[in-house]
Amino acid sequence: MIKRLNNNVASVSVNENGGEMISFKSLVSGYEYLWNGDSNYWTGHAPLLFPIVCAAKNREIKIEGQKYTIGNHGFARGSKFKLVEESENQLTYLLEYNDETLKMYPYKFKLYIKYLLEDNKVTIKYTIENVDEKAIYFSIGTHPGFNCKFTESDKLEDYYIEFDQKETMNRLFMNGNNELINGQSELVMEDDKVLYLKKEMFEKGAMVFRNMNSKEVTLKSKTSDKSVKLSYDNLPYMGIWQPEGAPFICIEPWHGIADHDAFDGEFKEKEMIIKLEEKGAYNTSYSIEVK
Repeated sequence: MIKRLNNNVASVSVNENGGEMISFKSLVSGYEYLWNGDSNYWTGHAPLLFPIVCAAKNREIKIEGQKYTIGNHGFARGSKFKLVEESENQLTYLLEYNDETLKMYPYKFKLYIKYLLEDNKVTIKYTIENVDEKAIYFSIGTHPGFNCKFTESDKLEDYYIEFDQKETMNRLFMNGNNELINGQSELVMEDDKVLYLKKEMFEKGAMVFRNMNSKEVTLKSKTSDKSVKLSYDNLPYMGIWQPEGAPFICIEPWHGIADHDAFDGEFKEKEMIIKLEEKGAYNTSYSIEVK
């Protein structure tokens, strides 16, 4: 089932499958900012990545010596969420652990996604509650895709990403299994706030960055006044990705990262893993503001 939030300037649509936002549209210009999920390129729109970001080594995680098979970006994006709260400008969805999740990830949890629409901004809040009898571990990430057709004739080279802080960024690379290639990186931006996009950047897959200083990034175009601003909390890593020839770009703040290709440790030893004590709650959020 799909639910919709509306006000005088924008509308948001959310699917119970994945608890995923599938549309963010300006009611002033009629422009759709979110990718439509065309399977020729990528079936996602703005999925949640949980309990891992990117890939686990050999698609397995090891917990207390036992191995569990888990797919790329985890299972939340393919799970059916339950709508638990609805108001004029807000939707809240819940995913609870179940027999299927325990086969992939042997921790008991509740995962809430709350959407709040205010004017031309949607805020997405995530809450993870530990309902297990021990500490649990996880990563969490975002994966929104934004249309790069602010004007119909736009090409990727018309677009750039503006950061709110000066950044020096070394790009990390991933192999065909979506695992980090240990020790391989490339400087793509030095003491600057602007990253100009070009298709050659993505010939070797997604660009992955550690330890961002910025708390806001804005997708802009040389050809239009339209823009998309992402503001985020406690998501210091980032992926930027475009499938070959696709008319959209994904800008993905994360708290987590793929395993590197030589990793052989326990799940709790993963880079950027979050530890949540028994009866604890973890909160993070990001917002998308369009112009």
